[in-house]
Amino acid sequence: MPKVAFHTLGCKVNHYETEAIWQLFKEQGYERVEFESASDVYVINTCTVTNTGDKKSRQVIRRAVRKNPDAVICVTGCYAQTSPAEIMAIPGVDVVVGTQDRTKMLGYIEQYKRERQPINGVRNIMKNRVYEELDVPAFTDRTRASLKIQEGCNNFCTFCIIPWARGLMRSRDPQEVIRQAQQLVDAGYKEIVLTGIHTGGYGEDMKDYNFAGLLRDIEAEVKGLKRLRISSIEASQITDEVIDVIDQSKIIVRHLHIPIQSGSNTVLKRMRRKYTMEFFAERIERLKMALPGLAVTSDVIVGFPGETEEEFMETYDFIKKHKFSELHVFPYSKRTGTPAARMEDQVDEEVKSERVHRLINLSDQLAKEYASSFEGEVLEVIPEEPFREAGAGFYAGYTDNYLKIAFPAKEDMVGCIVKVKISKAGYPYCIGEFVRIVEKREEKSAVL
Repeated sequence: MPKVAFHTLGCKVNHYETEAIWQLFKEQGYERVEFESASDVYVINTCTVTNTGDKKSRQVIRRAVRKNPDAVICVTGCYAQTSPAEIMAIPGVDVVVGTQDRTKMLGYIEQYKRERQPINGVRNIMKNRVYEELDVPAFTDRTRASLKIQEGCNNFCTFCIIPWARGLMRSRDPQEVIRQAQQLVDAGYKEIVLTGIHTGGYGEDMKDYNFAGLLRDIEAEVKGLKRLRISSIEASQITDEVIDVIDQSKIIVRHLHIPIQSGSNTVLKRMRRKYTMEFFAERIERLKMALPGLAVTSDVIVGFPGETEEEFMETYDFIKKHKFSELHVFPYSKRTGTPAARMEDQVDEEVKSERVHRLINLSDQLAKEYASSFEGEVLEVIPEEPFREAGAGFYAGYTDNYLKIAFPAKEDMVGCIVKVKISKAGYPYCIGEFVRIVEKREEKSAVL
């Protein structure tokens, strides 16, 4: 039985796609092994969102080559899409496939074995207008399933390389989304995370259908789904209709990841973001009315070209005022080929670093405050894995509003929905006491 090993860098979409590629290998009789062990094929799913992503991707590729020089080394993902020649130049790389044509990967591998000639299977992504169907009936992780609903982005923010790596907006057929969601629920998943490159833009390329319609249809048609999480949504895509659907939903969770990038209108304009802070604030207020106790997490870029101390403080104050529950803070990193990389007045690294620390400290403080407002409450948690950090016999999982809770549990509770009382709020995790099991994890064996 031939062996395949995977290594995934980057975002949730990449992790989803690795699982989909694994399904293709599985159908061809491959056995999946750990990346650190000897394998016949190594698949590296790369990231290019920052220059660091490129660098890490190259390191992982070289690691695979060293592990088994006779193995077929196959590189895919965003960095493969934007810089195939750079990757082909790494000694030992045999097959390069970008962010499309993944179904051709096995054919390329067979071709390489016959001809022993490196294959560059990357095509121009900008010409692609069709969503590539990749099925994932089950995940290696047993508790939360991702469901990719769209590909690409039409925004072209000045700091971002992603449209060049992923192409323009393409939505998945709604019937496929619903079929796949039902398949995941039947496989025992209680929670589904909707994911994509520009998730909330779903349906922009369709006639008379949109993201709100999809959310509505998933809830109406997928039987047995308990939690629906939106992995990330842009403020500009939170329409009145989306808020309406969230307000009426019984399964959309109290957690939204809304990338802010900056809290200053002047910086947003330079970034070519599609909203103002006034609009962002108004959307958050409306969402908090629809979902009391809502956790809003966000991404922030610090030290964008030209960012003054005043502009940084606008961001800091906005985040503090609107009580975000957690931030992912990134120092601005030049992305070759983007307009922002060519802008004047790049911010000094030391200034960036100092601002990053200030925001991370704020994020920690806000996360603790948010968690402490739930101390003593009983919330539903889906236990995911043993969590030794909290003590022997502890397991950790997430509440609907994305608090990480560690509590004494048993292996057979993994993937179930259980009620847990938060006895000690904290960050990065809270301590809880088990109350009772609400719903067991069931798998309809006929499906699997």
